[in-house]
Amino acid sequence: MTLTTPGLLFPAISLLLLAYTNRFLVLAQLIRELNAREGETIRPLVVAQITNLRKRIRLIRTMQVYGVASFLMCTLSMFALFIEFKTTGVILFGISLACLALSLLTSLYEIHISCDAIEIELKNIEKKPLSNKAD
Repeated sequence: MTLTTPGLLFPAISLLLLAYTNRFLVLAQLIRELNAREGETIRPLVVAQITNLRKRIRLIRTMQVYGVASFLMCTLSMFALFIEFKTTGVILFGISLACLALSLLTSLYEIHISCDAIEIELKNIEKKPLSNKAD
């Protein structure tokens, strides 16, 4: 294994962390809007949304932790290969790949949870009465 092998992961991990940060920022914005919109009372629909949002925030944090761990292990792998500790470099690169896989699997689960959030909204829309207006 050469120094460039772990180096190939750098752009991928960086983009992945950027995507995770964007997901976090969107959720934070949604939570702030939800708080401002609800005022002093909370509808039952919002209680279900809050539970879902908390779970998603925890998952995004986990995704970010594994992503950062992957990035760090990849960096350490490159350093070990640079100072010619090949076995250590290979092991660290393997750990980096495992962390990246855990991050991606967590991301997949978070996507599943976000679909549940959309389902909550759709159920709320379906409860509304039908309009008699012809379009």
